[in-house]
Formats: sequence, structure tokens, C-alpha cells
Amino acid sequence: MSSFVEGLVAGYGIAVPVGAIAVLIVNTGMRCGFRVALAAGAGAATADLLYALVAAAAGAAVAAALKPLALGLRVLSGVVLIALAVLGLRRGLRPLDDSVEAAACDPLHTYARFLGLTFVNPLTVVYFSALILGRDASNAQGLGDQAAFVAGAGLSSLSWQTLVAGVGGIARRHLSDRVRVSAVVLGNLVVLALGLRILLKALP
Repeated sequence: MSSFVEGLVAGYGIAVPVGAIAVLIVNTGMRCGFRVALAAGAGAATADLLYALVAAAAGAAVAAALKPLALGLRVLSGVVLIALAVLGLRRGLRPLDDSVEAAACDPLHTYARFLGLTFVNPLTVVYFSALILGRDASNAQGLGDQAAFVAGAGLSSLSWQTLVAGVGGIARRHLSDRVRVSAVVLGNLVVLALGLRILLKALP
């Protein structure tokens, strides 16, 4: 298997499982439309790409450095997800305010928010670090090989996030306002549950 194909498989492996980021991207699509959801997905995919780059360059060192920080990162991740869920619920339940919606649906701010949120999640870098360490050394000797792996991971993550953004955009177009608001509320409740689950697992 070529390094690029390995990267594609790795990228889908971390992106496809439905988690908080996917739910938040769908919610963004339903609230703000496909273009803004695409910016959210691009932010998440950029974080995956950079994590893959770091893991490819120094997988063992990254894994060792993260070990003492793992508990703090999990707690921070849980707190951030809970805060985002609460804000999302407040926004989803209140009447639409055009000025508030314009600020919340700014593509650049959305990109930066999802980039930072994905960076908070330590599972991505641990996943890529473990994957790099488990690869056949004979297939990972040069910079070209590592670059192909990282490119594959980034492209697969971006393609999946774009699909998720499209789901949110389609829902915005074809669902009634009541159903769309209900879906946004349900999505944020899922994110809230995921955040609480992370905190409960992290705390003694």
C-alpha cells in the first residue's frame, strides 16, 4: 500500500466516526448554510492535516510529550464542548436576530473556531502518532513518503468534512424552521452529552 493511500485510510479513520465535531458542523450548516459549514469543516480538516504532519515528523516524541498532558487536555476538551453546546442551545432556542446571526455565521471566524476546537481534542494526535509508529519502517524512510501520507490524510479529512457540511446545508434548504431548530437543539444535546462523557472519564 502506498503512503498516500495509507494517508487516505488514516484520514477517514479519524474523520468518519461521528463525534462532536461532525455534529457541530452539521449544526453550523443548518444554522448558517453550506458555505459557513464548509469553512467549519475546513478548519477541522486543517487541524487533522497539521496533526498528521507533526505525528509523521515525530510520532514517538509527540506521544511521549502528550502523555503527562493527557488528563488536562481531556478536561479542557470536555469543558469546551459543554460550553459550545450551551451556547448552541441558547442560540437555537431564541428568536433569530440578524446581527447576531451575521456574527455567528462569519466564515473566517467559523474556520478559526473549528481549527481551535479540533486542536483541543488530543485523540487526533494520539491516533496519528500510534499510526505512524505502527507503520512498516521500510515504507516510511523519506520526506517524500511522509509528505504523501500527510497529503492523503488531509485530503480524506477535508472530503469527509465537506460531505458533512453538505448534509447540514441540505437540511437548511429542505427542512422547515421548526424541524431545523429541533435538529439543532438535538445536535447540541449530543455535543453536551459527549462533553460530559469526556469529563466523567477524565475525572477520578
